[in-house]
Amino acid sequence: MKLLLDTHIAVWALNDDPSLSAKARNLILDPDNTIYYSAVSVWEVLLKHARHPENIPFTEADFSKACHEAGFVPLSLTDKHILTVSTLFRTSDAKAHNDPFDRLLLSQAKAENMSFLTHDELIAGYAEKCIILV
Repeated sequence: MKLLLDTHIAVWALNDDPSLSAKARNLILDPDNTIYYSAVSVWEVLLKHARHPENIPFTEADFSKACHEAGFVPLSLTDKHILTVSTLFRTSDAKAHNDPFDRLLLSQAKAENMSFLTHDELIAGYAEKCIILV
């Protein structure tokens, strides 16, 4: 299975953070799965580290290097991914979700026929088959 990691999942996996669920850890460590990280996550880490370095322990360069060293495969952002954002479907009763990084990551997973591994319950409001909530 091809898995695209949400930014927080990648950070937790790289830090061996106890917040990473056993299900997520098992999926990431499964040798049959290919693990991807997105250029979107590198950008998100850059912005969040600059504002709150105590919450994001990596610079964008450190994050990218750590992902590479962990064997994660980089995924660039393309026009196809951006255009797929408009196809994302949210249920009418879903709570508001205003995170552009999450929408881009989810659209990348959808466009590339990947599964999107996240812990963000607001993403469950998208009725997309590619979401794996852990």
